[in-house]
Amino acid sequence: MFFHEMDILIIIAFFIAMWAQSSVQNNFHKYSRVQSGAQLTGLQVARRILDQNGLYDVTIERSNRGDLSDHYDPRTDTVRLSGPVYSGSSISSLAIAAHEVGHAIQHAHGYAFLKFRTTLVPIASLSSRMAPILLIMGFLFTMEPLVGVGIGLFAAAVLFQLVTLPVEYDASARAKNELVSLGLVTRNEETGIGKVLNAAALTYVASTLIAVLQLLKLIMIFGGRRR
Repeated sequence: MFFHEMDILIIIAFFIAMWAQSSVQNNFHKYSRVQSGAQLTGLQVARRILDQNGLYDVTIERSNRGDLSDHYDPRTDTVRLSGPVYSGSSISSLAIAAHEVGHAIQHAHGYAFLKFRTTLVPIASLSSRMAPILLIMGFLFTMEPLVGVGIGLFAAAVLFQLVTLPVEYDASARAKNELVSLGLVTRNEETGIGKVLNAAALTYVASTLIAVLQLLKLIMIFGGRRR
């Protein structure tokens, strides 16, 4: 009664997501023990790339939210780096610092997908909170309009995740290009940089896959009830 044919794919995607998250942790810790030849901290690398691109007004702050809490805030033009990245000079530190600066460069250049994602932030935030409530109430009390609105809100949250994929991959590509063009990494170090960034990108792919499959499941259930 409670099992749906899509659940098999969702379970598989869930395990892929767990593997991707484990890969992020393993690669981060592995290459956090490999010091870069440049012997520059994540802070110094981020500042150098920003200045090279004329982004002197973008500030860099130390994040107090723990490991892998690194992010770029387009509202305040601020790159926030976790402690190990901010003060570390490992391959992992350089990769993650450069990736977050990649988002700052996207913002400065008006990268379309980043602008679209920023527009979707309040919608996605509302959708993620309200969709589960409406869906539960709709299915529980057999109220099709509520289910329809819930699915629509959930679809908006899924759209946000889909738009995030090109944003993250483009930021990683920019990070690699900047590190190489500025001579901050050697050819041998590029391999480690790539592994750290690719592992992080896989987590977005896996979580998006789960969300898409869940959306399809809801649509199939809703469609079946309306027949």
